[in-house]
Amino acid sequence: MQSPTKIANYILLKKNKYYLRMKKTLLILSFIALIFACSSNGGSDDTGGDKYDRKALLTNWADNIIIPSYVNYQAKVQTLVTNTATFVATPTEANLQTVRTSWLEAYKAYQYVAIYNMGKAEEINLNVATNTYPTNTVGIESNISSGSYNLALLSQLDKQGFPALDYLLNGLSTNDASIVGFYTTNANATNYKQYLTDVAVKLKTNIDAVVSDWNSGFRNSYVANNGTSVSSSVNKTTNLFVKNLEKDIRTGKIGIPAGIFSGGVKYPEKVEGYYKNDISKELLNISIKASQDFFNGKHFNSSTTAAGLKSYLNFLNATKNNQNLSEIINNQFAAIYTVNNGLNNSFSQQINTDNSKMIAVYDAIQQNVIYTKLDMMQALNITIDYVDSDGD
Repeated sequence: MQSPTKIANYILLKKNKYYLRMKKTLLILSFIALIFACSSNGGSDDTGGDKYDRKALLTNWADNIIIPSYVNYQAKVQTLVTNTATFVATPTEANLQTVRTSWLEAYKAYQYVAIYNMGKAEEINLNVATNTYPTNTVGIESNISSGSYNLALLSQLDKQGFPALDYLLNGLSTNDASIVGFYTTNANATNYKQYLTDVAVKLKTNIDAVVSDWNSGFRNSYVANNGTSVSSSVNKTTNLFVKNLEKDIRTGKIGIPAGIFSGGVKYPEKVEGYYKNDISKELLNISIKASQDFFNGKHFNSSTTAAGLKSYLNFLNATKNNQNLSEIINNQFAAIYTVNNGLNNSFSQQINTDNSKMIAVYDAIQQNVIYTKLDMMQALNITIDYVDSDGD
């Protein structure tokens, strides 16, 4: 038997080794926790966990795509307001045609900014106030009749914007002379002119507020928020891109009027540009181009491309069935254009004559909803942040 002294020394040695192991383990665990905390930070680090330069991505989005798109739209709306004022002052068929032209140009420019529902745009409900269709014609006529309304109210969102102007410029009658009559000889001519003016000016007030917001600080905070959290700018903007493709383009422009969500019951009166009636296809194609340009990081109104979702996916070597995912998505955009070409310029006529072509377009867009919403978002490790009630 060993002596008590040797036994005590042995026990002490064991305890020291144990404490050293525990101290080493705690240091390792603390180091791991520190690494995890840094990698999951949603703050203003220049690179996410995948080391992609998100700051460069956001800079390109803000300076070369989003802001220029908004400025272009703002200029088109200003022209619309100017031409509306001329028509109200001198209601002639020639001036009516001029207002219609500027209305359509502004409507087309809007398709490029419909994706970016954030900041001031989200705060003032820009998208809903600009393009809620079908427009509420009964409500519009009630507003005109009473001469009392407040377009800033939520209850007025479906009585303004481009669809309301479509009704006021194209839908009051079947011929231009009669439409001009609503602004000249009608008992409520003064109110019609005032309402037309107010709707056009509201578009300008809204876009002026959005452009001012981007230029007065939102741009810098947008680029600085380049982390990986749910609320980061990359995650939020990517969600808005997918949501616009799914909800505004696939569902709004095609699915609802074609009866996809109503058991086959068709609604030709719910198409975009219903009263003009020959622009639905053009507006659809422009919105698809805006989406594809954004995906590719293409500068607005330029052939230059820079950082975008395409380059991000390529950086991650994202593939599907041994093919680059970015190539698959771009190929599907091309397929959408091909199917769109078979449509009538008037979607309401297309629905009434051969709705199968509308359904074919829906299916083509739906395929890219799957590629972007499921495959792309998974590759980018971005979670969908909006409510999805109709599946994929």
